[in-house]
Amino acid sequence: MATNANWTIVFEDKIIIKNFAEGANEGIGYIVSDDSFWNDSKFSNIWAIQYGTSNSSDEVEHRDDAPHCSYAEADLGDISQFSSRWDAAHLTKLQADWDADERDESEKGSRPTSYSS
Repeated sequence: MATNANWTIVFEDKIIIKNFAEGANEGIGYIVSDDSFWNDSKFSNIWAIQYGTSNSSDEVEHRDDAPHCSYAEADLGDISQFSSRWDAAHLTKLQADWDADERDESEKGSRPTSYSS
């Protein structure tokens, strides 16, 4: 499987990991507990995705013996179906962090209302 990807998606764990921007050093991942999403038939043979690598022919790993392929060749739809779920989970975290911050609102700024990768 390719390394140094912008996005890592592990289907078995239902996790989406962002490996750039705020996730650059540690890779920030969120479990997405939406079974209807993960159980979509187009994902039935997908083990993992490493999207945005220098070796695009090695982005998608299959559950069976099918060779790795590029994300485009796998025909799984736009990557935003994953990034938008990560963004929603990250916004929830940012809002929870803001809510837990005991400083005065004038010190911590306004509560986050949106996030986009």
